[in-house]
Amino acid sequence: MKSNFKLAPSILSANFSNLQSALDICSEGGAHWIHVDVMDNQFVPNLTVGPPVVKSLRRCTQKFIDVHMMVVEPEKLVEPFARAGADNITFHYEAASNSEKVIDLIRSSGCKVGISIKPNTSIDKIYHLLDKVDLVLIMSVEPGFGGQGYIKGSDQKIKNLKSYLNQNCLDRVMIEVDGGVKLHNAKHVVDLGADILVAGSEVFKSSDPVSTIKKFYKLAS
Repeated sequence: MKSNFKLAPSILSANFSNLQSALDICSEGGAHWIHVDVMDNQFVPNLTVGPPVVKSLRRCTQKFIDVHMMVVEPEKLVEPFARAGADNITFHYEAASNSEKVIDLIRSSGCKVGISIKPNTSIDKIYHLLDKVDLVLIMSVEPGFGGQGYIKGSDQKIKNLKSYLNQNCLDRVMIEVDGGVKLHNAKHVVDLGADILVAGSEVFKSSDPVSTIKKFYKLAS
C-alpha cells in the first residue's frame, strides 16, 4: 500500500452542532483533507450544507477543503463555493448538461477540478474529460446517505481508471473513492489505485475518531 495516500474525513458524519470538534479531530489525527458533501434534495434524496458552512470551516482550518457537489445545475454553485474557500470542487458528470463548461468555471474560480460518477455510470463516459481535471471521484455507494456498504463493482472501475491514466500519461490526475471505505478495506482500495479515501461514519461514528484516523495511516506504514 502506498504511503502517500490522503484521507479525507467527511463531515457529513460529524456532529453538526460542533464542527470545530470535527476539525480538531482531523487535525489531531493528521488527516490531509476535509470532505464536504453538498446535497440539494434533487440530484440525491438528501439536503445538507451550503457555502456558509464552507466559509465557517475555512475560517477555522488551513486544511484542504474538498467540496463534493451532488446537485443539479452545478454551474450555479461553483462561484459561491469558491468564494467561501473551497480548494477543490467536484461535480457530477450525470448532473451537468455541459461538463466542459463546469470544468472551465471551476478552473477560472481558482479551485482544483474534480468530476464524479455514480455507481451505474461507466467510467469510459468521462475519459474524454480527464485531461481537463485534477481528480476523479468514484462513488462506491449510491450518493445521498452516509454509512452505506462498499459496492464491490467499484473495484473494476478503479482499476480501469488507473490503467487508463497510466497509459495516457495522466498520472497527475488523482483517484478519489467515496462510499463504504472502512479500515478493513482501505488497503485494498488504495492498492487498486486510489489516491484519496473519503471516510465518514468509520471516523466520526467510532469511539475514538482520532485513533481511527491514525489507524488508516498506519495501514500504509
